[in-house]
Amino acid sequence: MPSEGYVGVDLGSVSAKVVRLDSGGRIVYSAYERHFGQPLQKAAEMLKGLPPGERVVVTGSAGKLLASITGAPLINEVIALAAASAKYHPGVNTVVEMGGQDSKLLVLDTGRLKDFSMNSACAAGTGSFLDQQADRLNIDIENEFGQLALKSENPPRIAGRCSVFAKSDMIHLQQLAAPDYDIVAGLCFAVARNFKSSIGRGKKMVPPVMFAGGVAANAGMVRAFREVLELTESGFTVSEHFKFLPAAGAALTAM
Repeated sequence: MPSEGYVGVDLGSVSAKVVRLDSGGRIVYSAYERHFGQPLQKAAEMLKGLPPGERVVVTGSAGKLLASITGAPLINEVIALAAASAKYHPGVNTVVEMGGQDSKLLVLDTGRLKDFSMNSACAAGTGSFLDQQADRLNIDIENEFGQLALKSENPPRIAGRCSVFAKSDMIHLQQLAAPDYDIVAGLCFAVARNFKSSIGRGKKMVPPVMFAGGVAANAGMVRAFREVLELTESGFTVSEHFKFLPAAGAALTAM
């Protein structure tokens, strides 16, 4: 008997996310993997083990190519993110999402998308920006960076709008023998300030604000956003499904 599930694929610049929903919209399966520049191969690999008869829906910056090859419907990333936010976090008023090369701000009104803004094509101030700087410092971005940043009591000011300026500031701090935890904390605050002044410019971020996207796994970024946006712990929360919201939202939209 064919399955009645819906599968959402979020194919981004850094990773592939696959989510399967049951007929009630509940997430019954999720998978996340970095694709290291091979998004189509990784997506095909991750979809292999799913039951036959699933309806696959695609979103994400690399999703257009996958959709054109497979014939699967393509859902806009903002629409997908808004749909999932309303479904799984109905009380949220503002969504901050940060991935490898995309950053978004969504303003919701009783679950409906009221306004949004996104970053430009530049990767400065996104997950890739943090990846690059962590690599320079020889710090594991996924397992070490965020916790290291929490050790800093007075994060130094680092330029967040451009990776070239950030590198200059980092070199200067290293010459001053600043500890690594201060430098990585400074980078987190630089990204948060850049988001507020560029993507958040002119937007009212009404709490509760929810953090989503792969960068939400970074505890240093969570702290930086809370302080830069001047929010309490209850006012700025991390989504339970922070990696998978656009993928789930794509499937929900199809449903």
